[in-house]
Amino acid sequence: MTKQCTVFAGTRLIARGLPAAVAERVKQAVARGEAATILIFDDRDARTLRFDPRLSIEQLAAQLAVVEGADGNPSNASGLGNTAGLAGLAVDPPRGRGRPKLGVVAREVTLLPRHWDWLAMQPGGASVTLRRLVDGAREVENAKERVKAAQETVHRFMLALALELPGYEDALRALYAGERERFDAANAEWPHGVRDYARELAAAAFGDDELAMSPRPADA
Repeated sequence: MTKQCTVFAGTRLIARGLPAAVAERVKQAVARGEAATILIFDDRDARTLRFDPRLSIEQLAAQLAVVEGADGNPSNASGLGNTAGLAGLAVDPPRGRGRPKLGVVAREVTLLPRHWDWLAMQPGGASVTLRRLVDGAREVENAKERVKAAQETVHRFMLALALELPGYEDALRALYAGERERFDAANAEWPHGVRDYARELAAAAFGDDELAMSPRPADA
């Protein structure tokens, strides 16, 4: 996954995009003596990225492009990671002819008679119905986790740049209550870069993934 970044000088949006473009704008801001604190956010989770303003544009871009793995260790952006040592791992032998394995595992399930009666009436039988019910429950749980992650992302960004802005507390309550109109009303008077970025990050929290992180220009 290609990393996208958004940069603020104080509450003013000054850059967003790929690390190379962002690095150039950051260096320009530093060169002209930008007085406000420069913060670079990772668009995936609104975490601030540490950077060294003394680096060249190329070096800074390379620094920002590093993708941290789940264990906090750097890895390459391709997602392939380090392939050293894979030669010693066991691999599945080529499959012969015959019926392909479906990955189905047989285990005992204990239900009440009324449950078995209901399953017996479902299209495809008990096994198909149970798999469908489990998959449906997993989808619901995954959706809840996505909303929770989006809420945490917005909260993280708001703590960094909106804590002292009017309507912060009401916006935060609306975020966790799932009230989008109230959230938008609470942040309506924020600097437009902060407001728009917060709304983009919050789109997934309100179940609107299509509008999440839509591209917007930096402030003039």
